[in-house]
Amino acid sequence: MPRSGGASSYGPMLTLADIDTDAVTALLARYGLALERVPDGEAIPGSYWGESEAGIIGSTVYARGDTPVHSLLHEAGHLIVLAPEKRAAVHTDATDSIEEENAVCVLQALMGDALPGVGADRVLADMDAWGYTFRLGSARAYVEQDAEDAWGWLARAGLVDPATRRLR
Repeated sequence: MPRSGGASSYGPMLTLADIDTDAVTALLARYGLALERVPDGEAIPGSYWGESEAGIIGSTVYARGDTPVHSLLHEAGHLIVLAPEKRAAVHTDATDSIEEENAVCVLQALMGDALPGVGADRVLADMDAWGYTFRLGSARAYVEQDAEDAWGWLARAGLVDPATRRLR
């Protein structure tokens, strides 16, 4: 996959510097996670893709001001779907399965809706611009038409209400 830096249909990708960091911190705290701001220009600890992409170590999500919001939410999603005792062992890569990866892609859009000024639409557009690829051609089409397994996974994990498809 290509790394971020592109523009979505909304323009340049939305970054942490563009949104309310306190809202992100509060959202992550709901799931027992912490946000650690990394100074601009410094390497992001635990970043799988490097550059400005978010990193994860234990229960902490690392991000700089130029970190794309979709990246931060995706990496946080990986930690959220893990049992707390498994989080302690995470460093850089938390993917356990294809099913988990699919669930995290849906979860990051739902978390976008929980952040003021972000929204699922923006997260999905930025995912497409970054280079996520889905059978139906877009992240939105995947979430709306092709993600029944991911929705079921999230419901079984107690993270979404299956009737409303909203975060619990």
